[in-house]
Amino acid sequence: MELTLLFLPLLSFIISGFFGKYLGDRISEIITSLFVSISAFLALLVFYQVITQGYENNIVIASWLHSGSLNVNWSIKIDALSAVMLVVVTLISSLVHIYSIGYMEKDPEFSRFFSYMNFFIFSMSLLVLAADFFFLIVGWALVGLASYLLIGFWKEKTSAVLAARKAFVMNVIGDVGMVIAAFIIFDHLGTLSFLEVFAAAKSTFRPNDDTILLITVFLLVGAFAKSAQIPLHTWLADAMEGPTPVSALIHAATMVTAGVYLIARCHVLYELAPFTMYLIATVGVVTAIFAGSMAMVQYDIKRVIAYSTMSQLGFMFLAVGVGMYSIAMFHLMTHAFFKALLFLSAGSVIHGLNDEQDIRKMGGLRHSMPITHVTFLIGSLALAGFPLTS
Repeated sequence: MELTLLFLPLLSFIISGFFGKYLGDRISEIITSLFVSISAFLALLVFYQVITQGYENNIVIASWLHSGSLNVNWSIKIDALSAVMLVVVTLISSLVHIYSIGYMEKDPEFSRFFSYMNFFIFSMSLLVLAADFFFLIVGWALVGLASYLLIGFWKEKTSAVLAARKAFVMNVIGDVGMVIAAFIIFDHLGTLSFLEVFAAAKSTFRPNDDTILLITVFLLVGAFAKSAQIPLHTWLADAMEGPTPVSALIHAATMVTAGVYLIARCHVLYELAPFTMYLIATVGVVTAIFAGSMAMVQYDIKRVIAYSTMSQLGFMFLAVGVGMYSIAMFHLMTHAFFKALLFLSAGSVIHGLNDEQDIRKMGGLRHSMPITHVTFLIGSLALAGFPLTS
């Protein structure tokens, strides 16, 4: 079941990407949306098993790399953390897919868009299912590539191409930090497996010694870049140049939460580095206040929501920085759904106003767009933490 969940988006990416022009837009959209929806259903089943039966598993897919003392198996890890992330990634992706059928129907490269979306979903699933740092980094890099392709989807639009390039460069900075951290981990522990690293860490490293601080800080570079935290935050607002479903999927619900997931996954290492935890919490607070303030002075409706996302991520980093991992993950999950809802509602408004994004030219749409009015209101109440919403 777990393997099917992982590989269905990859299969639909290959079908739509390589054969979409022969199959036609209608068949491409059916295949991609169906496969992602099946993945979402399987993710819910896995989540149910984890919650009700305490199900955990490490599945070895293949022996991937053997060089000297380095042995890397392609393994996937199922536990409560990965199950929550899988539900967020696949369920929101399936909903965004269905929304995109109407939103992108007039685009001449319809099948290319859906193939990129499925490539992203596979990459993100690989990231959260990885059982070692090697495949975590592989998924991390592939997610960055998928983000580049989707932000710059409208390649004839200069601002979109520049925004895609900026996002790619920022994320590569994070990738480099992750690779350096993995090298240090292997040098000291002789393994990249999560289970083996976390088991050996407490007996190998002293709290706040130089090595554990280096490892956690370099991992943090990757987390800050992916989750748009200060000072690696500037790419997120520009990424709004991509199609609105991309903003909903990547820059609100899934990719930008990978940094929070990384710290929660590596909490054993971070608890040995209290100095790094102080840094995480401090950056989280600063980003939450700064980005929230920036959102208040934006005119572009998508940039308002983008800066709000950055601010909410700051709260999640504050939570993991003070050791409240379960609270951070709870907020990550609720935020993913209501922020995706806000982006999709904004897309409806933008479509209704012939691609107008300036909020100063909006208002009084309650009667002409009643359904969008209700969905936007629900998302806004959830964002504000209104009782019984989130």
